[in-house]
Amino acid sequence: MTETFRDPDRPLPARVADLLGRLSLAEKVALLHQHQAPVPRLGIGSFRTGTEALHGLAWVGPTTVFPQAVGLASTWNPELVHAVGEAVGDEVRGFHHKDPARVGLNVWAPVVNPLRDPRWGRNEEGYAEDPWLTGVMGTAYASGLRGDHPVYLRTAPTLKHFLGYNNETDRHLTSSNLPPRVLHEYELPAFRAPIEAGAAVAAMASYNLVNGRPAHLSPLINDELRRWTEDEVLVVSDASAASQIAGDQGYHGDHAAGYAAALRAGIDSFTEDDGDSGPTLARLTEALDRGLLDESDVDRAARHILTTRFRLGEFDPPERNPYAGITADVINCAAHQELAREAARQSIVLLKNEDDLLPLRGGTVAVIGPLADTLHEDWYSGTLPYAVTAYGGLAARVHATFHEGVDRIALRGPDGYAWAADGPLRADGAAPGPEASFDLFDWGEGVVALRAAANAMHVGVDDNGVLLNDRPQPGGWIVRETFRLVERGAGQVVLHHLATGRYVAAGPDGVLRADAAGAEGGTPFTVELVADGARDAAATARDADVAVVVVGNHPMINGRETEDRPNLALPPAQEALIRAVHAANPRTVLVVTSSYPYGIGWADTHLPAVLWSSHGGQEYGNALADVLLGAADPGGRLTQTWYRDASELPDLLDYDVIACDATYLYYRGEPLYPFGHGLSYASFAYSDLRLSTVEVDAGGTVEVAVDVTNTGDRAGDEVVQLYTRQRRSRVKQPLRRLRAFRRITLEPGERATVTFPLRAADLWFWDVTRGARVVETARHTIQIGRSSADIALTATLSVRGEEVGPRRPLDGPLWAVDHDDYAGTVLLDDEPARADAVGAAEPAGWIGFQRVDFGAGAGAVAARVTSRTREAAGARVTLRLDDPLSGPVAGSIVVPTANGRHDWAEVHAPVTGAAGVQDLYLSFEAPGATVSCLTFTSGGMEASSG
Repeated sequence: MTETFRDPDRPLPARVADLLGRLSLAEKVALLHQHQAPVPRLGIGSFRTGTEALHGLAWVGPTTVFPQAVGLASTWNPELVHAVGEAVGDEVRGFHHKDPARVGLNVWAPVVNPLRDPRWGRNEEGYAEDPWLTGVMGTAYASGLRGDHPVYLRTAPTLKHFLGYNNETDRHLTSSNLPPRVLHEYELPAFRAPIEAGAAVAAMASYNLVNGRPAHLSPLINDELRRWTEDEVLVVSDASAASQIAGDQGYHGDHAAGYAAALRAGIDSFTEDDGDSGPTLARLTEALDRGLLDESDVDRAARHILTTRFRLGEFDPPERNPYAGITADVINCAAHQELAREAARQSIVLLKNEDDLLPLRGGTVAVIGPLADTLHEDWYSGTLPYAVTAYGGLAARVHATFHEGVDRIALRGPDGYAWAADGPLRADGAAPGPEASFDLFDWGEGVVALRAAANAMHVGVDDNGVLLNDRPQPGGWIVRETFRLVERGAGQVVLHHLATGRYVAAGPDGVLRADAAGAEGGTPFTVELVADGARDAAATARDADVAVVVVGNHPMINGRETEDRPNLALPPAQEALIRAVHAANPRTVLVVTSSYPYGIGWADTHLPAVLWSSHGGQEYGNALADVLLGAADPGGRLTQTWYRDASELPDLLDYDVIACDATYLYYRGEPLYPFGHGLSYASFAYSDLRLSTVEVDAGGTVEVAVDVTNTGDRAGDEVVQLYTRQRRSRVKQPLRRLRAFRRITLEPGERATVTFPLRAADLWFWDVTRGARVVETARHTIQIGRSSADIALTATLSVRGEEVGPRRPLDGPLWAVDHDDYAGTVLLDDEPARADAVGAAEPAGWIGFQRVDFGAGAGAVAARVTSRTREAAGARVTLRLDDPLSGPVAGSIVVPTANGRHDWAEVHAPVTGAAGVQDLYLSFEAPGATVSCLTFTSGGMEASSG
């Protein structure tokens, strides 16, 4: 008789329950590590989570490399992004068919963290600064990875990284401040969309803390993430993150307690110690023995894991699963190569085009720059099966010349020149010939890479500290090919090796090693200029009809996982190159190829044409040539605001986009290039904006229609964008918010009617007075245009919603986290597994509640408070009316001494003067004073504690 779990015709829950019931407790615990052990007695094989598939199958050798995720989103074409997801999913299946132990079917993609700040080191992994657009693109990619079969999954997509993760600096120690409105309006929607649509079936928790609590312990995993669907959702930990709970984060006293807390919070699979599951299983077993977990906790996590494995078809006959027959023949097949080219082509954004310099119309093209004839892989790229560079793509179709535009230098030391041959670098060269010459790549922030002229290989440092010129490119988790030239005076420098922190010194044998602890121990070198890259590139540009300068970032250096950018500036040598080439040839086109926005204000002012592309994958050069030469229209649009300078940005660690006016939603300045910006070679006219109704109930839908006409003389792509703005509200509303878009292609003179359904229910905001979504009665400006700053037509829609009344604290607790305004405070955890609180971050910090209705009058308050610092014990929290600093005092709460982080006390105090509708403020006397909630009563104070 066939076991129930082996019968594909039985309901999935019954099959999972049957298998779960056949497993011992130890076997179930063994499922909770990334590398799940086989169960031979039941004929069950091993399984592992975690195949990287962000924009192609990664880390397993040559596979199709598509544009970076931020580039895929800049296509504004969800159907195309879905097709890329399908292709990547097929390649995962194909490689799994060939080598199942190496490539598993649980893929860790897409990344749906909204791109709140362009300095985030992992900017290229996300889609957009707008959470709704991020959700659209994340759903498209995940649904492609997942497949459309009603029973079986092509792969099991995992959303990264839940939640509030947008900084690399001290990422496992920093806490992301997410007030309720920011949480519900900005952070959660991007994750909710793919889960709710059934596109993603798993999620990964993030390294950081959220409101003082490790994200791996967040109650939001179960309270939000898993409530968005009726399906089982698998939640995995990020690498080594569970160990940090009792490690660097110090949130629990030992690993058994930390792992138990994570499992109870909703983590199902622990990504720890690579393939060694022993430590994880030991800690979970200890937690069971100590009563920190019981078997039902293990069963719950194992059920999530097994459900995913069943949906992938692991326990079914392969002929029933349409994805089981996909073979390795699909990897980098012709169809995927063409799709990679189309994706790269549609992702390119034309930022500026004066005097119709583009498309190019014949003549000689000088292709210049450090990124002009090379393609770079990022950390989550696949291995390029081939590479079509900008120069390669153009040279195949027009007469093109090339210059890299980087300086060539020699390093003269006290005993001779640094030189490279087949072995280690030495410092005893007799003359500055080719063997003693190095190309100097400036990647910004003083970080450089050296490429030996002798063999065109980069200089790196091996495990013994020896310098070798044997690296094709800088790369790897630890980049061992980057240096700083540290001035030593008298025109000399020493080489500081960044990965080891050591300084380069010549040994008695003349071999260069990064083994000196300080700069004083490094060998001093005089830098001699062998060839001036900017000058020679300018000479090349001067002889051409048009110059195309290709600059940008190296994805493995300055702005990558573990490293944020301090600013938005181009590397100085690249900026100098642009200026030199433009001075030699005013017909200069700038192509920025980068993982993130740059502050290119000088180029925007002086150059006639500017384009941007993410790192575009293997077909980048062909796609760029298609656009530059006019074979394709540049239909890409920005999914991030491009600022002029980092001074226009808030602090990187300030996640409150509402309070700090961040992203296009709230930014009040004039950006370099706005969200949604991008030009076409055609021109378009918008006319006849019309609404199916000008007034709608909160549950209704209005149809928004507009006519778009191609008024140019060639076919072109336009992205028609719909934004709304609420004119009156109880709360601060976005200045504009994207609601819908459509990418269309029109022939010259062609007109199309573009129609968008707009649901009034989508015009909600999070009402902190009730902890729920609300649609207010208000008028909304309906905006149709080419970008968030280029609005062609507007109309007014009146929505019959509801009025948000005053708070009524006599009817229930007033939670501190639900304040309307604040200064000098920070969000903290209440209990380890529930609720948030507010603490003072500096003296005189405060929070405010608008329109509080005390009725006939409040007579007393009971406050749930604690002290998180020694200074806070005995400090006062003053209740004021109407003004946080000078308003009448309504009451005073003394914060008691606490014995631990979660040692709360209820303190009672009389209240005077609080009657009718007034604004209420809590003013904190000392940092660390923390309030969870206030309960007001109309009578006098009955008791006092604390």
